[in-house]
Amino acid sequence: MTSGETVRAEILVSGRVQGVGFRRFARNAADRFGVECNPINLRDGRVFVLAEGRRESLELLINELRKGPTFAHVEDIDVTFTEALGNVYELSPG
Repeated sequence: MTSGETVRAEILVSGRVQGVGFRRFARNAADRFGVECNPINLRDGRVFVLAEGRRESLELLINELRKGPTFAHVEDIDVTFTEALGNVYELSPG
């Protein structure tokens, strides 16, 4: 994957990330960096963020997610980069 091509990032965020505006924070950050994103609350308390954009922009988004909104406490982020599918609302590669 070259640095300018569009890629997909599957991001799992752990910590106090539900009930603190984390999904809205993620969407707003993604908008600032020109990234498409779909944050989803998981039953286990984590937030799954599916995002597509340029690798550099995704790295900026991930750095913002590490900070989180004011009342969040991010403990860990796990990221997997894959080939972009063109739709962040498509949760499985098929």
